[in-house]
Amino acid sequence: MKSKAEVVVIGGGSTGTSIAYHLAKLGVDVILVEKGYIGSGSTFRCATGIRQQFTDEANIRLQKYNVERWKRLSEELEYDVNFKQTGYLFLATTEEEVEAFKQNIELHNKFYVPTKLITPEEAKEIVPLLNADEFLAGQWNPTDGKANPFKTVFAFAKKARELGAEIYEYTEVTGVIVENKEVQGVKTNKGIIKADVIVNAANAWAPIINEMVGLGKEFIPIKPYKHQLVKTEPLKEGQIEPLVCPPAWNDSYVLQDGEDGGVLCGTGIEYGPTYDMTPTYDFLRGVLKWATRIIPALKYVHILRQWAGFYAKTPDSNPAIGKINYIDGFYIAAGFSGHGFMMAPGVGEAMAELIVKGKSKVPLDWNWYDPHRFERGELRSAAFQIG
Repeated sequence: MKSKAEVVVIGGGSTGTSIAYHLAKLGVDVILVEKGYIGSGSTFRCATGIRQQFTDEANIRLQKYNVERWKRLSEELEYDVNFKQTGYLFLATTEEEVEAFKQNIELHNKFYVPTKLITPEEAKEIVPLLNADEFLAGQWNPTDGKANPFKTVFAFAKKARELGAEIYEYTEVTGVIVENKEVQGVKTNKGIIKADVIVNAANAWAPIINEMVGLGKEFIPIKPYKHQLVKTEPLKEGQIEPLVCPPAWNDSYVLQDGEDGGVLCGTGIEYGPTYDMTPTYDFLRGVLKWATRIIPALKYVHILRQWAGFYAKTPDSNPAIGKINYIDGFYIAAGFSGHGFMMAPGVGEAMAELIVKGKSKVPLDWNWYDPHRFERGELRSAAFQIG
């Protein structure tokens, strides 16, 4: 293991591997350390979705940029990450929701995100198995999509290594070396790595790293909440291609896997704060209640597996991204609250450019995601979250 680098990235999920890749692309000597295997935290447990349909300007603009990055990512990384623009379909059950959809659509269209209002009949044309009689309207964006989280993390890591980055799995950070309010490196279970810049991309474990540099766990109050998914046996291709979500139904959703046609089913049942990842029967019963109401045909398919992962949540469900002012050379990109995978390309690019150039061309609103906003009590409007 190398004992020195310009930058050490802590955390090997989609965000950490993206940052490492983009730093290596800029010619930086970078080491990424991951206490498990890459992707083993939240990334490999996510529902694969990528959307622009948020309810605030900052997330919409960032995600519009990210979708453009996702469209080119397989070519850029020279590895197919299986990105498909299959859309996101939100469904309204009340007139109040229909009005809220119209307001959302107006905001999306302001930033050239092509969301539109559709009828239940049009929604059923997009999703043939949909129980359309339950809904009044749909909020539909065909340019949203999904990608393979396993392939994406592998592709970022592979390309980063080709560009000179080192990635050390099963390497746990046990301490961060700070002298005169400047980072000097990290202590790991395999030895010390000296570096002038440390990036905390540990997401659910980010508060532990913050505590190591003397900030305290509550400086950025990220809490791990257990969320779960169920996956069915494969269905015929094209039956439920977009992510389908009636938000009023406990933020439940269904989405046909882009690889094998199995259906991923999620709902807004969460447990925590906890680092426990044991699946629960309560979730299985709850998610299937809503999934079979959205798509009645799911009553007749077999469940193949169920698993749990983390939403690393902040109080406003927006991540903390940027430089920590109190400690020279310490940066953070964590607390993505279920949105880390979809944001990873642009966030990785922006963080790398911030570290190297002091600014970025990525339309990422640094003030909106400011890590210091919590200590000032300046919460943002909550990022729209499902599942």
